[in-house]
Amino acid sequence: MGFHRRLAPSGFNRGAGAALCALSAAAAALGAVPAHAAPKGPTRAEVDRLYQQAEEATEAYNKADERAGVLRREVNDSQDRIARGQQSVNTMREALGSLAGAQYRSGGIDPTVALLFSDDPQEYLDRASLIDRIDVRQAGQLKELRSAMRELAQERDEAAGRLAELERSRTAVASHKAAVERKLAEARRLLGALPAADRAAFARASRGDARADLPLLSGATAPDARAAAAVAAARAALGRPYVWGANGPSGFDCSGLMQWSYAQAGIHLPRTSQEQRGAGRQVPLSQAQPGDLVVYRSDASHVGMYVGNGQVIHAPYPGAPVRYDPVGMMPISSVTRP
Repeated sequence: MGFHRRLAPSGFNRGAGAALCALSAAAAALGAVPAHAAPKGPTRAEVDRLYQQAEEATEAYNKADERAGVLRREVNDSQDRIARGQQSVNTMREALGSLAGAQYRSGGIDPTVALLFSDDPQEYLDRASLIDRIDVRQAGQLKELRSAMRELAQERDEAAGRLAELERSRTAVASHKAAVERKLAEARRLLGALPAADRAAFARASRGDARADLPLLSGATAPDARAAAAVAAARAALGRPYVWGANGPSGFDCSGLMQWSYAQAGIHLPRTSQEQRGAGRQVPLSQAQPGDLVVYRSDASHVGMYVGNGQVIHAPYPGAPVRYDPVGMMPISSVTRP
């Protein structure tokens, strides 16, 4: 079946640039409107602009949240290594305890020997080499202990750095989450203020204009078994709700749907649409095959999966379930074959 082009209703979704221009023009005109003129109501383009901004913030949230997850795992691993390192240091210090005992029996513990049990690692490492009343075996033990203590101190410093970065990442997650929630709340408010006919048209229509200059795309055969499995998974998700920050199985945002679908095929994709753009080989749109990732807008803030016959499956925006739409529903940035 060929790809049937369809144009968005007049005045709907002229793209982010047009929406911003419309908002600027509206703001400029507001001051010039006579007092008796009726205030200008919201437009569908304004609603779509807010959804786009929310989507951009969602991808930023996804990236920050993914980074926080990586850091949490690294911090946990560091803490495990520090615990093992401290246990090893304690064991070696106990083995050298016989030296302190011998010193005590011969007339008291030499101050330099007491450094073996110092709680200040830097003091210990700076002055432990002054001990000259040890035999060759103990000297080897001391060298090993010094090395272990240095490694432990370095691991603690690195863990402290990871903890600080984790805190910064948590702050970024919270900031992006707040931005998403603000944009979505404003979009819902504007959508509720639209006339009923416009709200119904918004629910039915694709996001953005379906471009008339795209090539006819009719291919419906996946290039390999993995792509076919990913397409099957995406089709199984049809009708599930858009949930920002979610990657399945009960709800999805745009990049979460792509990640989950390919995970069912045994392929790991990065979390964000920006990273997914680089997760494979880029191909011309004219050569798109089912399973290819179609990335939208110059900032790669939206992504869908090409499924053949000029259609993609994607998670559009809050309130719209996972669905089919024309591949040209928004400006296309690139096509990636994982």
